[in-house]
Amino acid sequence: MIFSDSAYIGIDPTSAQKSFTYAGLDHDLNLITLADGEMEDIHAFLSEQRSAVVAVNAPSGVSRGLVRERMKKKMVQPHSVRRVEMRVAEFELRERGIHIAGTSSKEGLCFEWMKVGFELYRNLKKMGFINYPKSDSVYQVLETNPHACFCVLAGQIPLAKTSLEGRLQRQLILYERGIRIKDPMDFFEEITRYKLSKGVWPTELLFSPEQLDALAAAYTAWLAANKPENISTIGIPKEGLIILPEKELKEKY
Repeated sequence: MIFSDSAYIGIDPTSAQKSFTYAGLDHDLNLITLADGEMEDIHAFLSEQRSAVVAVNAPSGVSRGLVRERMKKKMVQPHSVRRVEMRVAEFELRERGIHIAGTSSKEGLCFEWMKVGFELYRNLKKMGFINYPKSDSVYQVLETNPHACFCVLAGQIPLAKTSLEGRLQRQLILYERGIRIKDPMDFFEEITRYKLSKGVWPTELLFSPEQLDALAAAYTAWLAANKPENISTIGIPKEGLIILPEKELKEKY
């Protein structure tokens, strides 16, 4: 389906069902798609868009050993330096208390979801997507991280994303940011004594962890395109920048 304005799309390569979970928002933050799919499904959806900004929940490149060099200069113990496998962006987030997976210097040693992400970036490049920000391009791609997104949006480390409370928290955060999705507070209106006694929860009102991660990425893409003054950038271009949906970052989360 073709939309008249730009589409802001978040893609998460850690789907439990297919290779990807992806979400799309329009200019007014209406949800235009939320699905699981393979590479060809994403290609087909993006091919229909006249303009699109895509945020991917995966590293855009491998480590260049820059963090290791930093640690050597700081006279860190050699055995500690050898164990360092992460990019500058990941290191800077960890220093703020946001612990995300580190990216190896060799693609073959990375997690499988990272490898899927690398392949996605390559496919997006073939489709004509250019690294954000590129104001004169109708197809742009950027890297983000869902855990870091929810940390900065909440102002603290959120509850576990697989827990009921964590899903409620994340959906409420996105809802209050203006994304036109189901109000998670409706969840509590559906709870009755009978349902509780039977262990029946209205979980159909909540998105899955992967869907919430994709939505956070889509919102980041929307913010980067429409309100770039309200985003933060972590890392260095040589290794890959992580875009986060908050203007100012705390020193510790």
